[in-house]
Amino acid sequence: MIIHKIGRLVITVSYLKFSQVYMRVYYNIRQKIRKITNFQYPMFLQTSNTNLQFSSILVNSKSYKSKKEFTFLNISKSFPEEIDWNYNNNAKLWTYNLTYFDYLHQEEMTKEKGIELINDFIDQSDQIKDGLEPFPISLRGMNWIKFLSRHQIADQQISHSLYAQYMILMDNLEYHLLGNHLLENGFSLLFGAYYFQDEKLYAKAKKIVREELEEQILDDGAHFELSPMYHQIMLYRVLDCINLLQNNDWKNQELLTLLTDKAEVMLGWLNTITYENGNIPLLNDSTNKIAPTTEQLNEYANSLNIKTKILALTESGYRKIENSKYEMIVDVGNIGPDYIPGHAHSDTFNFELYIERKPFIVDTGLSTYEMNERRMLERSTVSHNTVEIDGINQSEIWGAFRVASRAKVIALAEKDNYISASHNGYKKRLGTMHQREYLFDEQSIKIIDTIHSEKKYNAIARLHFYPGVHVEKKDDCIVCNGIKIFSSSKELEILEYLYAPQFNKTVPAQMVEIKFNHKLEVEIEI
Repeated sequence: MIIHKIGRLVITVSYLKFSQVYMRVYYNIRQKIRKITNFQYPMFLQTSNTNLQFSSILVNSKSYKSKKEFTFLNISKSFPEEIDWNYNNNAKLWTYNLTYFDYLHQEEMTKEKGIELINDFIDQSDQIKDGLEPFPISLRGMNWIKFLSRHQIADQQISHSLYAQYMILMDNLEYHLLGNHLLENGFSLLFGAYYFQDEKLYAKAKKIVREELEEQILDDGAHFELSPMYHQIMLYRVLDCINLLQNNDWKNQELLTLLTDKAEVMLGWLNTITYENGNIPLLNDSTNKIAPTTEQLNEYANSLNIKTKILALTESGYRKIENSKYEMIVDVGNIGPDYIPGHAHSDTFNFELYIERKPFIVDTGLSTYEMNERRMLERSTVSHNTVEIDGINQSEIWGAFRVASRAKVIALAEKDNYISASHNGYKKRLGTMHQREYLFDEQSIKIIDTIHSEKKYNAIARLHFYPGVHVEKKDDCIVCNGIKIFSSSKELEILEYLYAPQFNKTVPAQMVEIKFNHKLEVEIEI
């Protein structure tokens, strides 16, 4: 067991960039030295600032209520007396949300209440823990600057506190993580640079934003972590930065062309991947009620005169097939960037199916980031509409955000109404390959799974149905709300599972498990 864990760790680390390993070691050693020397960051640094102009701000959903009650991730907490900015009984992500200050932009938030909340945080700043990590500093910095500028607030205590927080961020940029974390650092530094007209902040922001946008936005416009939810969040940040540059002339808007170009293709990808009813597919770490909706982002982009550039789905590995009857999203790509697969699931060849604008077969979804059984289940192959062999995950997920060995798509063939691909996720451990073929017709979808091996394996294909879809065996097929599904294997079972449409929320639903050995054909008649 110990040898296996060591091997898993070695494989995981082998995929990291050298800079990630170096910075992780550097930060750990520095932390130990600073603990011995009782190092502390100053919580106030004198500076001057310029309130900025923004043409519009996206209104956030209501997460703050009077009497100091906050609701994040479907969990509410009231603070009858003093707000505990370190409150951790609802897990770290809840605490992070408390310190992001997104609620400054909800409709009910007044100037006076916003200042009161900001000052409450500042008064406790020397005791704050999670909230002074680089990621929440990044999001809070942008939120404070937008709020302060919108209300034209000139407050030296707030300004000096915010500048001190930006110096903490500069000293702890998330080069050990990279991905969306470092890009968020860069976006926030850009806001801070404009707000304080600080050359040092600007130089670092420009470098990060340029390099990371080129790295993270794929040729077809997708964000490279391949989560539609995170794509929405990253597009939101890009649009905010465009808003910042369009309305404030410092530095001659030299990043505006880059940001606009990326926004156009990101918007195109998002509009392509979004279903007609406005939903996004809940692929990888995606869930509802976290990011701005596709409709909101389109409206925001329009207000900034950003066009939509539609490109064919290619590098992201997602494909969308649609006609007058159905919409289907198919995943025939790799799990994401090798050096940051934390938001990836073991779901190669997964798919979602909407019929007449309504969800029918869906991804299980996402309900937690905690390192627990539920997190492992939601990331595992068993929770997706693909094939599991001998009870083994295609990609070796572990921890809350780790992946060791991972499935690679090694053959992809596409033509009209047909997709075929194979992956090697089971090759090393079981000596076999899984091939899936999709055949599309106006009235039907056929899925053919082949296990390429002379050895007999126990394979299971799963179909997860949306809550409210009633599934029953009838004659020689499965009937689901009038839709017939035929299977070449009669070894099938109807089971219950928990669909997770939001954080900390699950809904009972039905799924079908189909057992086979070498080949399985499933046809959905619509």
